[in-house]
Amino acid sequence: MQRVGRRNDPAYRVVVTEHTAGPKAGKFVEKVGTYNPKTKARTLNEERVKHWLSVGAQASDTVHNMLVSIGVVSGKKVNVLPKKTVPQKEAEEAPAEAPAPAAAAEEPAASESDEGAPAAAEEEPAAEAPAKEEPAAAAESAETEEEKAA
Repeated sequence: MQRVGRRNDPAYRVVVTEHTAGPKAGKFVEKVGTYNPKTKARTLNEERVKHWLSVGAQASDTVHNMLVSIGVVSGKKVNVLPKKTVPQKEAEEAPAEAPAPAAAAEEPAASESDEGAPAAAEEEPAAEAPAKEEPAAAAESAETEEEKAA
């Protein structure tokens, strides 16, 4: 859909564009209809819409819902609104991220003492054995690394 009309008075052209060009650019292959959201008036050339869909064109979600409501396309409407559950997912991911920095602190220590592959392989099992002391050991190793860097 290509927006046309004045400010606070929107109207849309339903256009066919290449996938590389957006509808705002003004370059479109064919105009197949119009839509006025204030009056809910729609005019679509159903023959041309069916032709373009049969050739392989994909309708945007909003245009797909419009075509389903008119009866040009059969199927279910697509939810175009964003989901409101996104903040809950961020809250669940925050505790999962807390252990990750401790593991990241151990990785630079192994990379600094990376003199050879067999030596690194010997250090990893030793670090994994005391599971309870890992956070304290990681904090101590991080402090010593900072002192070495200074």
